[in-house]
Amino acid sequence: MNIDLKTQWEKTIQSRFYASDLSLDLENRIPGKEEFKLLLQSKEIFECEQLFLSDNRLKDEDVILLCDTFKGEKLKSLYLNNNQIGDKAAEALANSELAQNLKCLMLEGNRIGPNGVRALAESPSFQHLETIFLDSNPVTAEGVKSLSTSDNLPQLRNLHLDSADIGDEGAQYIAASERFSGLEKLYLCSNKIGDAGAIALANSPYLSNLKALSFWRNEIRDEGGKAIAESKTFGKLERLYMSLNLIDRPVRKIIRQSELSARLKTLVMD
Repeated sequence: MNIDLKTQWEKTIQSRFYASDLSLDLENRIPGKEEFKLLLQSKEIFECEQLFLSDNRLKDEDVILLCDTFKGEKLKSLYLNNNQIGDKAAEALANSELAQNLKCLMLEGNRIGPNGVRALAESPSFQHLETIFLDSNPVTAEGVKSLSTSDNLPQLRNLHLDSADIGDEGAQYIAASERFSGLEKLYLCSNKIGDAGAIALANSPYLSNLKALSFWRNEIRDEGGKAIAESKTFGKLERLYMSLNLIDRPVRKIIRQSELSARLKTLVMD
């Protein structure tokens, strides 16, 4: 890289660092590998608490380099969504020092499968993690099983699994896991969840702290809808999103007239 381009890139990094919240926002701004390597040598990356690397076509080897180079002593939030990273990147994150202080890890829109999710779940490095986004990854029920049996996520409060191919089996793993008793927000849109999964979640003894639950665009029918309306689990629920399921009009009416609905601040249902 010539000197002019290097200087220009250094100025870009400087201009995208915001002292007010100690964030470095380079979403869709990293032209190539040389610029990425220079970023890892910058003063700004070592000062930031929030690092946005979304939409940069990053691959596994880039995340491995990030983890090998950057310890992230101050880092609390890492955004790697909408890149091209898979299981090897997840394994690198799981074994990295930069994971140790993270509260939020955004991995939406990548290629992380059950093996990568298992590496994250088995890592002892995420003791402070409160929020994880795994939406639009091929997580599957197998990946959810790893999360549901992990003792390494004691602070997890917000679990995002939209479009993660988890099905009824994955929903049942969530419902049966005592490790998820601290969850406050659970997002399960577009997962082909039917009545079996909805009934399991509605009857779970461990999800009583949920404040937000999203079921958009699944395959829940009348029995699942009735189970949700009659659930004793959702006493703290404030927001429920249920549009684009297969629940008939009479059962939708039952849901709207239920005690659950009366307690909710938000109910979205067609």
